[in-house]
Amino acid sequence: MTTTATAPAPSRTYPSLRAAWIPLAALCLAFFVEMVDNTLLSIALPTIGRDLGSGSGTTALQWVTGAYSLTFGGLLLTAGSMADRLGRRRVLLVGLAVFGVLSLGVAAVSTAWQLIALRAGLGIAAAAMAPITNALVFRLFDDKALRMRAMTLMIVVGMSGFVLGPLLGGTALAHVRWQWLLLVNAPIALIAAIGVRLGVPADRPQDLTRDRLDLPGAVLSVSAIGLACYALTSGVEHGWLSVATLASVLGAVAAGLAFVRHERRSAAPMLDLRLFSHGTVRGAAIAQIGTAIAMSAVMFGLILHFQYAYGWSPVRAGLANLPLIVTMIAATPLSEWLAARFGHRVACLVGAVCMAGSLAGLAWGVDHGYAAIAVCMVVMTIGLRTVMTICAIALVEAMPANRTSIGTALNDTAQEVGSSVGTAVVGTLIAALVTTRLPAGTWSDSLVASFFHGERVTYAVLAVVVGLIAAGGALSLTDSRSTEEHA
Repeated sequence: MTTTATAPAPSRTYPSLRAAWIPLAALCLAFFVEMVDNTLLSIALPTIGRDLGSGSGTTALQWVTGAYSLTFGGLLLTAGSMADRLGRRRVLLVGLAVFGVLSLGVAAVSTAWQLIALRAGLGIAAAAMAPITNALVFRLFDDKALRMRAMTLMIVVGMSGFVLGPLLGGTALAHVRWQWLLLVNAPIALIAAIGVRLGVPADRPQDLTRDRLDLPGAVLSVSAIGLACYALTSGVEHGWLSVATLASVLGAVAAGLAFVRHERRSAAPMLDLRLFSHGTVRGAAIAQIGTAIAMSAVMFGLILHFQYAYGWSPVRAGLANLPLIVTMIAATPLSEWLAARFGHRVACLVGAVCMAGSLAGLAWGVDHGYAAIAVCMVVMTIGLRTVMTICAIALVEAMPANRTSIGTALNDTAQEVGSSVGTAVVGTLIAALVTTRLPAGTWSDSLVASFFHGERVTYAVLAVVVGLIAAGGALSLTDSRSTEEHA
């Protein structure tokens, strides 16, 4: 297996973002729809519960969103591995087709468990799309600066979908039935597929690996990641010492150890573990976990803060997150300047300081009004924008030429694991420090005060955790001032 770090040479490249608007818009659209689906239905759960009747209890409704995230996170590495063998554009087109067709299936759903099965299928299709949309960006441009700007655009679009999901869902529910939240995915997937087919060059055989698909490795990776994500969810829901949680943890550890053992012995491993001996791959993946912990923890915590402690409507709470999106776009010149002036290591360390500092600021700002929170959101997004983009590009550039999809899959998996950890940390600490069940309606003054105290402790803990993880990963990067890393 070659270890060259150059990206695959595309058969057709574009001289500017404007010239590549058709394929770039298609890839952004595909990435947006898979990310918005992560959070789109969360705002509609009460409506779904009433519509589907007695079979949709609290546990079933939780799995309406959980089924998607588990299959999505568990299959990212497998999908990336398949794309590097079967063709990246081909796998993306299949994923878009399946995503669109399954979205139409919501019209036939009559029970909560049918909806859960449908959401699990959508998660599988999304896993076939997520790592490949980012990998294909590198196929569109030879110029490193254009690649970084295109990756920035992808990250902004993906984060926008994740943040805007509840806002879009809440707004739509005021006018249409909840089924339309999924039905609309079908035409979007069709438009994205047409753009990919027209604008993205077909895969060349020399850009793909000829290694056979590592089926045992795929099964073990899905088991390890899926059980680990479920263990974090189960810990919040059932308790960290419950049978379900402990069994999931043990299963995840056993599957993870078996995966490592198998990959080390396999002649054609799905994920060559020797790549982690290189600082860029290891550091970028670790830093991405830190960014995902910060982003998911803040989003989850502030949704509770705005809707419960402040009593804001879902639409207003969604609009309150707009500083994240605006700053993600506006911070582009600053992040590029940091990387060009100081190199990847220092730029990511600055980003880590911004994230840790903003979390520490939130520990103070949660009971000082929205203006203080918004300032912390802006500072955090500068850090997120810097670390996420530099690490995503560095990780893919550090991978062998025929393993770019597994590189982006590793990047996405790190973020998915970080998201699960961040949500679990906030959920666990709020439950321990405030209450295990947050009441609906107007809160009493004592409960609001208790919630603010829980937030202060939670964000202070996260400031330390995120700072250590993100800075630790950043220290393993190089001083490169370009978007190119060498493994």
